[in-house]
Amino acid sequence: MSEKTHISTMERVNVGLAARYRKERRFRLFGLSAIVASLLFLVLLLGSIAAKGYTAFYQSEILLDVYLDPAELDVNNLATANYAALVRNSLYALFPEVDSRQDKRLLSQLVSSGAAYALQDMVMNKPDLIGSTRPVWVLADDTVDMFLKGHFPRESPEAERQINDKQIAWVDRLTAAGRIEQKFNTTFFQAGDSREPELAGIRGAVMGSLYTLIVTLVLSFPIGVAAAVYLEEFAPKNRWTDLVEVNINNLAAIPSIVFGLLGLAVFLNFMNLPRSASLVGGLVLTLMTLPTIIIASRASLKSVPPSIREAALGVGASKMQTITHHILPLAMPGMMTGTIIGMARALGETAPLLMIGMVAFIVDVPSGFSDPATVLPVQIYLWADSPERAFVERTSAAIMVLLLLLLTMNAAAVFLRNKFERRW
Repeated sequence: MSEKTHISTMERVNVGLAARYRKERRFRLFGLSAIVASLLFLVLLLGSIAAKGYTAFYQSEILLDVYLDPAELDVNNLATANYAALVRNSLYALFPEVDSRQDKRLLSQLVSSGAAYALQDMVMNKPDLIGSTRPVWVLADDTVDMFLKGHFPRESPEAERQINDKQIAWVDRLTAAGRIEQKFNTTFFQAGDSREPELAGIRGAVMGSLYTLIVTLVLSFPIGVAAAVYLEEFAPKNRWTDLVEVNINNLAAIPSIVFGLLGLAVFLNFMNLPRSASLVGGLVLTLMTLPTIIIASRASLKSVPPSIREAALGVGASKMQTITHHILPLAMPGMMTGTIIGMARALGETAPLLMIGMVAFIVDVPSGFSDPATVLPVQIYLWADSPERAFVERTSAAIMVLLLLLLTMNAAAVFLRNKFERRW
């Protein structure tokens, strides 16, 4: 009989350990690969948005020597004067060889339609300028701006460009004369929405988002904290409270558009509140963020050690005194963190606000909670659907502003958590 080969116990253990170590290395490699892939996709996404949007932060402007003709400007009726004719005449003066009606129309298209309004504001603020010739920087049309930023290559055929060869020649002459410059786009931050890309801004959407978040915060934070305190500290433990807890957890997972349908049915159709107003938007977002705040607040209350409650009750404090003087101050950092995260989610919501009419085209900047308004995500949605090439960069720029606001709110939540959190 042949002798059987005997394998010692340590050898078997070593073989098993080697196999387990290989599996652990593979698992760590898979996890690291997933993290690297996620970071790469994130960098590609942010890089693509930044590459398309950074050009929106500067705008092309044209320097014109505008003669404020007294024949056109009646001091007693400056609001209805023909300022557009003054802008055209100053532009024609730079190109005296342009005499045909068609060429004059093409030449006047180099300047934005908003130039007349800028001139009107200047004259109405200083009527004593009438009769003089003033150098005025006016916005270039979005087509000229896109050409100067390289989005319309001059090498491409004329039929494939929105700017023709004559206009390119005129733009080159203005550039050589130092009459075209790229300046910081203050209009993007100071104006409301517009059909003209060079006149469109995000101020109306930012103010609408601000008013909406104020309503959401004022309603959701006290209601959510009060509900969490009652459920955690006062409510009896029975099947009814269990049912409430289950429903709160379910509400946190409901698609946001359902809250929009609820707001449409209750706040608009039943209560007849103003459509497309920040007040209604805040009410809808309050319903959406309440479950998140309640869950975060309850988790913060549970994290307070029972010894705190027992010590307060042991020295004669009532249940309400124990909660208000000891439990709530210790749980408040976690509650604030959950609230900020809920507000950040509300800031980025679009679907529920579309259902209550905040998708309307709003030119004026809202000045109150009941004024027609839109919010930044809805503004991005509207611009993304616009056919003009200039709205592409403004869409990306608005996304960059929204991401900056969201990162700021999340950074505030992390700061509050690290600064005020207590470890037991």
